[in-house]
Amino acid sequence: MGTGFDAARVLRPRGLQFFGWFALLFFLASQAGGLLLTPPDRDMGHLQKIMYVHVPSAWMSLLAYAIVFGFGVMFLWKRDLKWDLMAAATAEAGIVFTGLALLTGSIWGRPTWGIWWTWDARLTSEAVLFIMYAGYLALRAMTDDEMRRARWSAAIAALGFLNTYIVYMSVRWWRTLHQIQSSPSTVDPQYVLFLRLNAFAFLFILIWFAASRYRVARLTRDIEESVEERALRPQTEGVHV
Repeated sequence: MGTGFDAARVLRPRGLQFFGWFALLFFLASQAGGLLLTPPDRDMGHLQKIMYVHVPSAWMSLLAYAIVFGFGVMFLWKRDLKWDLMAAATAEAGIVFTGLALLTGSIWGRPTWGIWWTWDARLTSEAVLFIMYAGYLALRAMTDDEMRRARWSAAIAALGFLNTYIVYMSVRWWRTLHQIQSSPSTVDPQYVLFLRLNAFAFLFILIWFAASRYRVARLTRDIEESVEERALRPQTEGVHV
Protein backbone atom coordinates (compact mmCIF):
# COMPACT_ATOMS: atom_id res chain seq x y z
CA MET A 1 0.00 0.00 0.00
CA GLY A 2 1.34 3.43 -0.90
CA THR A 3 1.63 5.69 2.14
CA GLY A 4 3.20 8.99 3.00
CA PHE A 5 1.79 11.03 0.14
CA ASP A 6 4.02 13.91 -0.89
CA ALA A 7 1.83 16.92 -1.64
CA ALA A 8 4.61 18.63 -3.58
CA ARG A 9 4.57 15.82 -6.14
CA VAL A 10 0.87 16.16 -6.85
CA LEU A 11 -0.11 18.25 -9.89
CA ARG A 12 1.47 21.67 -9.46
CA PRO A 13 -1.06 24.41 -8.63
CA ARG A 14 0.26 26.70 -11.36
CA GLY A 15 0.06 24.01 -14.02
CA LEU A 16 -3.40 23.01 -12.87
CA GLN A 17 -4.60 26.62 -12.96
CA PHE A 18 -3.16 27.08 -16.44
CA PHE A 19 -4.90 23.95 -17.69
CA GLY A 20 -8.14 25.07 -16.04
CA TRP A 21 -8.05 28.42 -17.82
CA PHE A 22 -7.19 26.69 -21.09
CA ALA A 23 -10.13 24.27 -20.65
CA LEU A 24 -12.52 27.13 -19.82
CA LEU A 25 -11.47 29.28 -22.80
CA PHE A 26 -11.57 26.29 -25.15
CA PHE A 27 -15.06 25.48 -23.88
CA LEU A 28 -16.32 29.06 -24.35
CA ALA A 29 -14.85 29.27 -27.86
CA SER A 30 -16.33 25.90 -28.85
CA GLN A 31 -19.75 26.80 -27.49
CA ALA A 32 -19.71 30.21 -29.16
CA GLY A 33 -18.74 28.64 -32.47
CA GLY A 34 -21.49 26.07 -32.25
CA LEU A 35 -24.12 28.66 -31.37
CA LEU A 36 -23.08 31.42 -33.76
CA LEU A 37 -21.48 29.71 -36.73
CA THR A 38 -23.83 26.81 -37.44
CA PRO A 39 -27.28 27.15 -39.02
CA PRO A 40 -30.51 26.30 -37.20
CA ASP A 41 -31.93 22.84 -37.75
CA ARG A 42 -34.71 22.55 -40.32
CA ASP A 43 -37.16 20.99 -37.85
CA MET A 44 -36.00 22.10 -34.38
CA GLY A 45 -34.49 25.47 -35.23
CA HIS A 46 -31.97 26.83 -32.75
CA LEU A 47 -33.16 24.38 -30.09
CA GLN A 48 -31.02 21.77 -31.83
CA LYS A 49 -27.89 23.60 -30.67
CA ILE A 50 -28.37 22.28 -27.14
CA MET A 51 -26.71 19.24 -28.73
CA TYR A 52 -23.35 20.93 -28.14
CA VAL A 53 -23.92 20.59 -24.39
CA HIS A 54 -26.13 17.52 -24.12
CA VAL A 55 -24.20 15.12 -26.32
CA PRO A 56 -20.68 15.83 -24.98
CA SER A 57 -21.92 15.73 -21.38
CA ALA A 58 -23.55 12.35 -22.06
CA TRP A 59 -20.31 11.08 -23.58
CA MET A 60 -18.34 12.27 -20.56
CA SER A 61 -20.79 10.60 -18.17
CA LEU A 62 -19.96 7.24 -19.79
CA LEU A 63 -16.26 7.92 -20.17
CA ALA A 64 -15.87 9.00 -16.56
CA TYR A 65 -17.38 5.79 -15.23
CA ALA A 66 -15.14 3.75 -17.50
CA ILE A 67 -12.18 5.62 -16.01
CA VAL A 68 -13.51 5.04 -12.47
CA PHE A 69 -13.71 1.34 -13.24
CA GLY A 70 -10.19 1.34 -14.66
CA PHE A 71 -8.79 3.04 -11.57
CA GLY A 72 -10.69 0.56 -9.39
CA VAL A 73 -9.06 -2.34 -11.22
CA MET A 74 -5.67 -0.69 -10.78
CA PHE A 75 -6.27 -0.42 -7.03
CA LEU A 76 -7.23 -4.10 -6.76
CA TRP A 77 -4.08 -4.98 -8.67
CA LYS A 78 -1.56 -2.63 -7.07
CA ARG A 79 -3.19 -2.13 -3.64
CA ASP A 80 -2.10 1.50 -3.81
CA LEU A 81 -4.63 4.00 -2.48
CA LYS A 82 -3.68 6.64 -5.01
CA TRP A 83 -5.74 4.71 -7.58
CA ASP A 84 -8.76 4.78 -5.27
CA LEU A 85 -8.41 8.53 -4.79
CA MET A 86 -8.16 9.02 -8.55
CA ALA A 87 -11.30 6.92 -9.03
CA ALA A 88 -13.22 8.95 -6.43
CA ALA A 89 -12.09 12.24 -7.98
CA THR A 90 -13.25 11.09 -11.42
CA ALA A 91 -16.58 9.94 -10.00
CA GLU A 92 -17.19 13.38 -8.49
CA ALA A 93 -16.60 14.93 -11.90
CA GLY A 94 -18.62 12.24 -13.67
CA ILE A 95 -21.77 12.77 -11.62
CA VAL A 96 -21.75 16.44 -12.66
CA PHE A 97 -21.74 15.52 -16.35
CA THR A 98 -24.38 12.83 -15.83
CA GLY A 99 -26.67 15.31 -14.12
CA LEU A 100 -26.02 17.84 -16.88
CA ALA A 101 -26.88 15.24 -19.53
CA LEU A 102 -30.18 14.45 -17.80
CA LEU A 103 -31.03 18.12 -17.31
CA THR A 104 -30.29 19.19 -20.89
CA GLY A 105 -32.02 16.08 -22.18
CA SER A 106 -35.20 17.09 -20.36
CA ILE A 107 -34.94 20.66 -21.67
CA TRP A 108 -34.48 19.31 -25.18
CA GLY A 109 -37.24 16.71 -24.81
CA ARG A 110 -39.97 19.07 -23.60
CA PRO A 111 -40.47 20.94 -26.92
CA THR A 112 -39.40 17.95 -29.03
CA TRP A 113 -41.39 15.13 -27.42
CA GLY A 114 -43.92 17.26 -25.54
CA ILE A 115 -42.87 15.93 -22.14
CA TRP A 116 -40.08 16.68 -19.64
CA TRP A 117 -39.49 13.06 -18.74
CA THR A 118 -40.56 9.65 -19.95
CA TRP A 119 -39.38 6.21 -18.91
CA ASP A 120 -37.56 5.80 -22.18
CA ALA A 121 -34.81 3.16 -22.18
CA ARG A 122 -32.03 5.66 -22.78
CA LEU A 123 -33.30 8.15 -20.19
CA THR A 124 -33.93 5.47 -17.60
CA SER A 125 -30.53 3.80 -17.99
CA GLU A 126 -28.81 7.20 -17.79
CA ALA A 127 -30.79 7.98 -14.62
CA VAL A 128 -29.65 4.63 -13.19
CA LEU A 129 -26.08 5.65 -14.01
CA PHE A 130 -26.58 8.87 -12.03
CA ILE A 131 -27.86 6.82 -9.08
CA MET A 132 -24.82 4.57 -9.34
CA TYR A 133 -22.52 7.59 -9.26
CA ALA A 134 -24.37 8.87 -6.19
CA GLY A 135 -24.28 5.44 -4.56
CA TYR A 136 -20.57 5.12 -5.24
CA LEU A 137 -19.87 8.44 -3.54
CA ALA A 138 -22.29 7.76 -0.68
CA LEU A 139 -20.71 4.36 -0.04
CA ARG A 140 -17.34 6.00 0.45
CA ALA A 141 -18.71 7.93 3.42
CA MET A 142 -19.86 4.75 5.18
CA THR A 143 -16.45 3.64 6.46
CA ASP A 144 -13.25 5.24 7.68
CA ASP A 145 -11.19 2.17 6.79
CA GLU A 146 -9.38 3.27 3.65
CA MET A 147 -8.66 -0.19 2.25
CA ARG A 148 -12.20 -1.43 2.87
CA ARG A 149 -13.64 1.71 1.30
CA ALA A 150 -11.43 1.26 -1.74
CA ARG A 151 -12.47 -2.39 -2.17
CA TRP A 152 -16.15 -1.54 -1.87
CA SER A 153 -15.76 1.32 -4.32
CA ALA A 154 -14.05 -0.91 -6.86
CA ALA A 155 -16.94 -3.39 -6.67
CA ILE A 156 -19.55 -0.68 -7.22
CA ALA A 157 -17.48 0.73 -10.09
CA ALA A 158 -17.62 -2.67 -11.82
CA LEU A 159 -21.44 -2.71 -11.65
CA GLY A 160 -21.65 0.85 -12.91
CA PHE A 161 -19.34 0.08 -15.80
CA LEU A 162 -21.70 -2.67 -16.95
CA ASN A 163 -24.51 -0.11 -16.98
CA THR A 164 -22.55 2.22 -19.25
CA TYR A 165 -22.82 -0.40 -22.00
CA ILE A 166 -26.54 -0.68 -21.39
CA VAL A 167 -26.86 3.12 -21.67
CA TYR A 168 -24.94 3.13 -24.94
CA MET A 169 -26.83 0.21 -26.52
CA SER A 170 -30.29 1.02 -25.13
CA VAL A 171 -31.41 2.88 -28.26
CA ARG A 172 -30.56 -0.19 -30.37
CA TRP A 173 -31.84 -2.91 -28.04
CA TRP A 174 -35.25 -1.35 -27.34
CA ARG A 175 -37.76 0.82 -29.18
CA THR A 176 -37.16 4.27 -27.80
CA LEU A 177 -38.07 7.91 -28.36
CA HIS A 178 -34.40 8.79 -28.22
CA GLN A 179 -32.58 8.73 -31.52
CA ILE A 180 -29.64 6.38 -32.12
CA GLN A 181 -26.27 7.27 -30.66
CA SER A 182 -25.17 10.74 -31.70
CA SER A 183 -21.74 10.84 -33.28
CA PRO A 184 -19.99 12.73 -36.10
CA SER A 185 -21.19 9.97 -38.45
CA THR A 186 -24.87 10.34 -37.49
CA VAL A 187 -25.33 14.14 -37.54
CA ASP A 188 -25.42 16.58 -40.41
CA PRO A 189 -21.88 17.37 -41.66
CA GLN A 190 -22.36 21.08 -40.98
CA TYR A 191 -22.56 20.32 -37.24
CA VAL A 192 -19.68 17.85 -37.05
CA LEU A 193 -16.79 20.26 -36.48
CA PHE A 194 -18.24 21.99 -33.45
CA LEU A 195 -19.62 18.75 -32.05
CA ARG A 196 -16.07 17.40 -32.08
CA LEU A 197 -14.60 20.59 -30.64
CA ASN A 198 -17.15 20.61 -27.83
CA ALA A 199 -16.43 16.94 -27.13
CA PHE A 200 -12.77 17.88 -26.58
CA ALA A 201 -13.83 20.91 -24.53
CA PHE A 202 -15.88 18.73 -22.19
CA LEU A 203 -13.07 16.20 -22.02
CA PHE A 204 -10.64 18.93 -20.94
CA ILE A 205 -13.09 20.10 -18.27
CA LEU A 206 -13.54 16.52 -17.05
CA ILE A 207 -9.77 16.14 -16.72
CA TRP A 208 -9.48 19.48 -14.93
CA PHE A 209 -12.31 18.70 -12.50
CA ALA A 210 -10.93 15.25 -11.72
CA ALA A 211 -7.34 16.46 -11.39
CA SER A 212 -8.40 19.27 -9.06
CA ARG A 213 -10.39 16.95 -6.83
CA TYR A 214 -7.56 14.40 -6.84
CA ARG A 215 -5.08 17.03 -5.73
CA VAL A 216 -7.39 18.15 -2.91
CA ALA A 217 -7.85 14.53 -1.82
CA ARG A 218 -4.09 13.94 -1.78
CA LEU A 219 -3.45 17.09 0.22
CA THR A 220 -6.27 16.27 2.64
CA ARG A 221 -4.92 12.78 3.21
CA ASP A 222 -1.41 14.11 3.69
CA ILE A 223 -2.64 16.57 6.32
CA GLU A 224 -4.68 13.90 8.11
CA GLU A 225 -1.65 11.60 8.26
CA SER A 226 0.50 14.42 9.59
CA VAL A 227 -2.05 15.25 12.31
CA GLU A 228 -2.38 11.58 13.27
CA GLU A 229 1.39 11.17 13.41
CA ARG A 230 1.73 14.17 15.72
CA ALA A 231 -1.08 12.92 17.95
CA LEU A 232 0.62 9.54 18.37
CA ARG A 233 4.09 10.97 18.87
CA PRO A 234 5.26 10.67 22.50
CA GLN A 235 4.97 13.97 24.31
CA THR A 236 8.61 14.17 25.37
CA GLU A 237 9.32 17.75 24.42
CA GLY A 238 9.92 20.00 27.39
CA VAL A 239 10.38 17.07 29.77
CA HIS A 240 13.64 17.23 31.79
CA VAL A 241 15.10 14.31 33.69
